[in-house]
Amino acid sequence: MSEVDSSIVSGAVDQPLLEMTIGDALRKAAARFPDNDALVSVFQNQRISYSNLDREADRVAYALLSMGIQTGDRVAIWSANRAEWLIAHHGAVRIGAIVVTVNPALRKEEATFVLHDSGAKIVFASRAFRGFSFADVLEEARAKLPELHEIVYFDDGATGINWSDFLTSGQRNSSELEARINAVDYSLACSLQYTSGTTGKPKGALLTHHNILNNGHFVGERQSLTSSDRICLPVPFFHCFGVVLGALAAVTHGSCIVLPGESFDPKTALDTIQNEKCTSFYGVPMMYISLIAHPDTASTDVSTLRTGCMGGAPCPIETMRQAVDVLNMRDITIAYGMTETSPISFQTMPDDSNEVRVTTVGRIHPHIEAKIVDPATGEVSARGAAGELCIRGYSVMREYWRNPLGTKEAIKDGWMHTGDLAVMRPDGYVQIVGRIKNTIIRGGENIYPREVEEFLLTLPPVSDAYVFGVPDEKYGEEACVWIKLKANADIAPEQIRALCKGKIATFKIPKYVRFVDSFPTTASGKVQYYKMREAELDLSQNERRSAPP
Repeated sequence: MSEVDSSIVSGAVDQPLLEMTIGDALRKAAARFPDNDALVSVFQNQRISYSNLDREADRVAYALLSMGIQTGDRVAIWSANRAEWLIAHHGAVRIGAIVVTVNPALRKEEATFVLHDSGAKIVFASRAFRGFSFADVLEEARAKLPELHEIVYFDDGATGINWSDFLTSGQRNSSELEARINAVDYSLACSLQYTSGTTGKPKGALLTHHNILNNGHFVGERQSLTSSDRICLPVPFFHCFGVVLGALAAVTHGSCIVLPGESFDPKTALDTIQNEKCTSFYGVPMMYISLIAHPDTASTDVSTLRTGCMGGAPCPIETMRQAVDVLNMRDITIAYGMTETSPISFQTMPDDSNEVRVTTVGRIHPHIEAKIVDPATGEVSARGAAGELCIRGYSVMREYWRNPLGTKEAIKDGWMHTGDLAVMRPDGYVQIVGRIKNTIIRGGENIYPREVEEFLLTLPPVSDAYVFGVPDEKYGEEACVWIKLKANADIAPEQIRALCKGKIATFKIPKYVRFVDSFPTTASGKVQYYKMREAELDLSQNERRSAPP
C-alpha cells in the first residue's frame, strides 16, 4: 500500500512551534497590545487590558510565592467562568506551578478525589455555584486532604482567605519573582486536567506549556485571529475548550476573551455578541441551536461575527447552515481533539463547505501526525477504511498523573491511541465514526453508533439520539437508540424505523427505539452509554420490544 493510499497524514511545519512559556506569551502580548482588552467579564462588569492582566498575574504570583508554592506544586481552581479564574491561572503557571482544573459540576466525592489525587496545595474556588456550596465541601474535606494548605475564595465570606486579601498578601520581591519566572522552561508541566471518562475514576492528563500554548496558537491561526478579534466564550475555562482554544489562542494573537456569564445562557450570549461586537463565538452544537432558536436572535445585531469553534458533538447540517446564514459565522470551524492531545488535532478550514464541516473534523494541525490503524493488528488502514485514530507530535500529554499503567496503555511509541474510530478520506480529511468500545457487531457487520446518530439527527422529529448495542440471540448484538424528540413531535418508534429505511443500511437501523426526556451523563455532560445499556439489560427482550414511547 502506497503512502498516498494509507491512512497517515502529517501537518505542515513551515510555521515554527512557539518556544516560550505561557507567562512569556502574556508578557509579550502586554508589551505589544498594552491597552487592548484582554478580558471582559460582562456579568462582573470588569474590563481588563493586557497590561493590567499581566500585572494582576504578577500579584497572584507574589502571593503564591509568599505561601511557599514551589515549581511543580499543584494549585487547583474550582469555579465556573469568571475573571479571577483566568488571573489565578496566569499567576500560577508563570512561577512553575501546575494548575488543576476542577469541573464546577463535580460534587463532594468527585471533587475530593481530584484534589486528593492531584495533591493540590492551594485551592482557588467560588463559594457556591447554582445553589451548591463549594465552601461546605472544601471545609468538610480538608481533613481528608493532607497536602492542602490554603483555600482562597473568589467571593468574600467567613471561611478561608478572600481573594482581595490574598492579592495583597504577597511580598513584592521583584528579583525573586523574576528568578522564578526565568527558571520556568516551556517543557515544564503546567496543567493537570481530569478526563471525565464514562467508566471508572477520572484520569489526570498532565500537559506542558509547550503542549497547550502551541495548540491554542494554531487553533487561533486556523481562525485567522488578530488583535482585533473578540471571542464570546460561554464554554468553561476548566476544560481545554475554554482555557486552550479560548484563552491561550487569544493571548498568542492579542485577541480579547469576553465572558457573557458564569455559564451559558442564550439571551446573555446574544446581548454580549451585540454589545461587545464579538467576532467569534465558541460552543457545542446545543449552544448554537439555542442561539438560533431564541426569539431575540432576529433583532440582535450579529453582523460583527465571522468565525468561531464548534466541537464536542456532531453538528446537524441545518444548524451549520443557520450558524452561517443567521449568525453570520461564515468562517466557523469544527475542531476535534481530546484532553490528552492538548486538545486539538484536526480542524476544518474557514473556507470549507458546510457539508465538509458537518461530515468531517477537518485537516490535521501543524506539527502533528495522525494515522488510522486496525485495532486488532495495529497495521495502518487504507484510506476509506475505519480504524483507531492515533496522534503523535508536540501535543501529546506527558503522562496520566500517578498512573504509569494507564499511560503505557494509551501512549505506544509516542502515538496516543485515542479510542476513536475514524475514516480518512482521500483528501486527508477525517471522519469520526464512533468509539472502539461502542462498536456494535451485528451478525459480523460493524455498526458505528456515531454514524447512525448523525443520520438520526437529520430526521425532523429528532432533537438528540444515542445508539448502543444490546445482546441478541440470533445476531449477537442489535442496535438500540434512545431518542429525545423535539417539542410537540408526535411519532411512534416504528415510524422512526420507517424513516430510516432506504436511507441507511438495513442492518444499521436500530431494532429498539426508546423515547426519553434526558440521558445519563457525567459531571461534564458526556453521555454515559454504559448506563443506557445497563438500563436496557434490566429489561427482557420482549419488554424492550414493547416498551412504551
